[in-house]
Amino acid sequence: MELQHIPIEQLEVSKLNMRHGRKQPDIADILPSVRAHGVLQPLLVRPAKTDGHYEIVAGRRRFFAARAVADEAGGIEALPCAVMAAGDDAEALEASLIENFARLAPDEMTQYETFVRLGKNGRSVAEIAAMFAITERMVERRLALGNLVPRIRTAYREDRIDAATVRLLTMASAAQQKAWMALLDDPEQMEPRGHQLRQWLFGGQSIPVEVALFDLDDYPGEIVTDLFGEERFFADAALFWEHQNRAIAEKRNALIEAGWADVVVLEPGDYFRNWEHEVVAKEDGGKVFIAVSRRGDVECHEGYLGRREAARRARAAMVGEDAEGATDTEAARRPEATQAMQNYIDLHRHAAVRAELLQRPDVALRLIVAHMIASSGHWLVRPEPQACRGEAIAASIAGSRAQQAFESERKAVLELLGRDPAADRDVVRPGHDGYGTAEVFAHLLELGEAELLRIAAFAMAEALAAGSAMVEAAGNHLAVDMKKHWSADSVFVDMLRDRAVVDAMLADIAGERVAEANRSEKLKTRKAIIGDFAEGTNGRAKAEGWLPGWLAFPVRTVTETGRLQTADLWARVGHLFETTDET
Repeated sequence: MELQHIPIEQLEVSKLNMRHGRKQPDIADILPSVRAHGVLQPLLVRPAKTDGHYEIVAGRRRFFAARAVADEAGGIEALPCAVMAAGDDAEALEASLIENFARLAPDEMTQYETFVRLGKNGRSVAEIAAMFAITERMVERRLALGNLVPRIRTAYREDRIDAATVRLLTMASAAQQKAWMALLDDPEQMEPRGHQLRQWLFGGQSIPVEVALFDLDDYPGEIVTDLFGEERFFADAALFWEHQNRAIAEKRNALIEAGWADVVVLEPGDYFRNWEHEVVAKEDGGKVFIAVSRRGDVECHEGYLGRREAARRARAAMVGEDAEGATDTEAARRPEATQAMQNYIDLHRHAAVRAELLQRPDVALRLIVAHMIASSGHWLVRPEPQACRGEAIAASIAGSRAQQAFESERKAVLELLGRDPAADRDVVRPGHDGYGTAEVFAHLLELGEAELLRIAAFAMAEALAAGSAMVEAAGNHLAVDMKKHWSADSVFVDMLRDRAVVDAMLADIAGERVAEANRSEKLKTRKAIIGDFAEGTNGRAKAEGWLPGWLAFPVRTVTETGRLQTADLWARVGHLFETTDET
């Protein structure tokens, strides 16, 4: 006879069961126990004629009770079963008649105490399991309860704590267990259970080990395991995401090398909406979308295009153009920069244009008028939030020369407006009732024209939207020299991902000879060389004033076939400024 756990949907009552054919049994007396502790005594089953299914020879009431609990909770763990070898009907009928012999006590804490005594007397887990006709896993679960503090074991025995909560508490330290019991004892407190208890134990984020893309053998952090040995979680969420993000980047690079037109990594928590996409094969320009849940799950959706892009390709094919793009190159080109890198580019260019705009209030006034004319509805001005995709980009922006010049001017403008720079953060403060605007207006009436223009320039610069066509328009009109405001830092180099981009940048900063000599090196090595030339380290001569095309005005892609969102913006508006003279 073999002991195993079998899903409830694979079980059915055998015709040889002594109670087969009767109406559904009364399970009122055992339902509370099954609801609280699950099925403890194994069902006696034998293989059914349907592959993968089993007939219940004995244990019909337990089966119906388990099915009732499954209907209430939306599912139930696999049931413990003693599987008989295929034999004659007489043997099965005999087994059904004697099934109640030597039944195990239903109280799990009593079982724990019994098994401990047997263990102290030299019985192994296998021997205890055989003695009571249960699985070894059930014995190990009961013994695991010994690591709970005594008061929790007592509360569990008294049915004050359910089985699911006890399982989670086995992952808690003794101090956490005592703190949880204090909440249970306090009538004015609500102790966390279920999902809330898991969050309470892990400080807000519980990430199971099965979602990891990386090799757990190489993970240096702690992994917490419940005493049943069935659930494991990462103790340090930040360390997990560091390794998981690195593995996602490696997966993306591998998919690009495998020939996919593009691999898009969605923001954590964003769903891939397949109804907004069409299936497109790799050879026809299909992309891969990688969805990452907030708990760490990673799903790859291969061979899709957005419906608009797919429709554009279809229209191009109908008029005889290359199906890869409306102009043979537009759709075939893939983005050079990741979303994080585009964010980096947008914010550095934005910071530089704002800093230059401070010196040209005449241009700022024209921008203000443009905002008034082009705005829809009531004109509401808000400070640009400079949202950063990560702490590294935030630190880079904060340390840039352009940003520091802007922050210095902020303090001076706040003083001109009669505000305290230590207490006030933004010059631009959206309002709705008009009183704040009237107060500012009254103060401005007392200032001279030069001071007024200075404040106007700053207000326009503070509200200028990062990553917008207006940054490109103003930056090119002002002929912003990015070399005055930006120099390569480790954040920029670290975020380089595309091999073609790295090759092009290496050739630009170090020369074709160095780039060609390192063509076969790993991407990490080639990025390190770019960093050495940018900073003048490791024996490399510093490339003074090096500026990649991504950050220049006018903007340029660094590869011949690449796409860049910033370049697309300038391409749409650049022709409007071809004959505009600087004023």
